Amino acid sequence: MKKMRVGAVAAATGVAVVLTGCASGSGGDSSDGKPTIVVDMWSGSEADTTALEEQVAIAQKENPDVEIKLQTAPWNDFFTKLTTNMASGNMACVTGMSGAQLGGFTDGFRELTADDLETAGIDLGDFNPGADGILSFEGALYGVPFDVATMLVYYNQNMLTATGAQTPEIGWTFDDFEDIATTATAAGKFGFGMGMGGYQWMSMPIAYSGQQPASEDGTLHIDDPDFVDAASWYAGLVTDLGVAAPVASASDTGWGENQYTGGNAAMAVDGTWNAVSYLNNESGFAAGMAPLPTGDHGNAGPILGSGYGISKTCDHPEEALKVMGSLLGKDAQDYIASSGRSYPARTESQPLYFDSIDEQYRDQVKSVFESAFATTVPLYMTKNWEKLDSYVQPNLVSVYNGQLEMSELLANAQAQFGE
Repeated sequence: MKKMRVGAVAAATGVAVVLTGCASGSGGDSSDGKPTIVVDMWSGSEADTTALEEQVAIAQKENPDVEIKLQTAPWNDFFTKLTTNMASGNMACVTGMSGAQLGGFTDGFRELTADDLETAGIDLGDFNPGADGILSFEGALYGVPFDVATMLVYYNQNMLTATGAQTPEIGWTFDDFEDIATTATAAGKFGFGMGMGGYQWMSMPIAYSGQQPASEDGTLHIDDPDFVDAASWYAGLVTDLGVAAPVASASDTGWGENQYTGGNAAMAVDGTWNAVSYLNNESGFAAGMAPLPTGDHGNAGPILGSGYGISKTCDHPEEALKVMGSLLGKDAQDYIASSGRSYPARTESQPLYFDSIDEQYRDQVKSVFESAFATTVPLYMTKNWEKLDSYVQPNLVSVYNGQLEMSELLANAQAQFGE
């Protein structure tokens, strides 16, 4: 689809766009008496806003009896404003939410029932397995995702070939991973880049142990012996096996990924959202990807994503549910997939995502994505997950440098943030 300037889609379809994020969120009535449904979502660029306008235009066409207004804000501003709007009871009827942030905003969202989903025309069986857990918290459903993501291992084929290391493949094991990382560690470069971000460092221990640091009911148990053992193994990639470099500074939050893209590490863990950019990397090396290695409990990676929920204060909840259903419906999901912007949550739309990828990479991406998403599980979090992450992340530097044991860090985290 030809790229349009901001506002062009809105002007053509009658969709109102509010870029300041200051519109009345709970709804109301338009000048012609139609219920007004505000959709609030983050946007980082003109292209992001145009894509949102396209999706809202689809929802407007499917819901002619309401007036839909789109309001956007940059990522960081979005959650700051959402906190204010939630406190004042002025959340938008249809509000965007990331699974990673949900724990701090559940008080503002309506718990979705089976009747709500029926009103929205949503059948969770049409979505990627496990997707219902992305916007669930403590057993309650607060939203439905429009996209899904998980974590993969990306590799530099040039480095693997030069060192004689094997290539990661679907079904590889953690023993295979260690062998490849060890062989690829040569000539002052390393086999693996250590993760600092929450998903980047935590995914391998989860797959290794089959154990998560929190339960579905929001209880933290990051000091669980199996998870501690797996996380200690992960830290040992630096301190014991020597197949990864210690992190230079706590400010190097993208350390592992940067080591990989800079040609200093043969492998790194990152999300599916970066698959295409890694394949088309500016360094020009031949890149590839594989699902997380398989351990004794399989290779269940976390299913991640973002979506929409309904605010508790919405004046027109039935109409808002129908608008949300359209934003998550086949036509809107087909648009997301065809544009290649993200991997859609609705399974019938997912093949269109692969069609958007360069033919030379298409088969690899398709096979790896299908394998990885077949075994994903919801990542359970706690109310204070962001505070936990902010505490653990900088302390990983001391762990990777051998100054602090991973077991001690996780015990301290449990003591401070557990209930």
